[in-house]
Amino acid sequence: MNSVQGLLAASVISIQNSCFIYPACQNCFSRLILDSRRFNCLKCGCTGEAKDASYRYRLSLKIADIADLFDITVFGSCLDPFFGVTAENLQRYIQDFNQLSGETNTESSTRALVQAVETCFIGKRFLFGV
Repeated sequence: MNSVQGLLAASVISIQNSCFIYPACQNCFSRLILDSRRFNCLKCGCTGEAKDASYRYRLSLKIADIADLFDITVFGSCLDPFFGVTAENLQRYIQDFNQLSGETNTESSTRALVQAVETCFIGKRFLFGV
């Protein structure tokens, strides 16, 4: 993991994508390849059962300070306080919601989550470690 070399005070202008969590390798944090039964990490070779996959936050933002625009990505548990739960629990809540509501198309739950994240972050000023 990279260490913080400085701090940047900036405001969030936009959310760059709608996928805020991803299945992550517990060894190297790379995105896992999931199928219905197994997961596989292409980077370090870690494998396991899909039900045991860990999840991690990944929030891609466009931010602005007084002079410049930046594209940044915030990873990991530092986002837990903003979402109110770990990435793993949020993934579980989304899956449970989609199953209980009978959603075959997850578009409505994704749209609601994106709106909540936009409300929480856009226009707000944060200190980013860069």
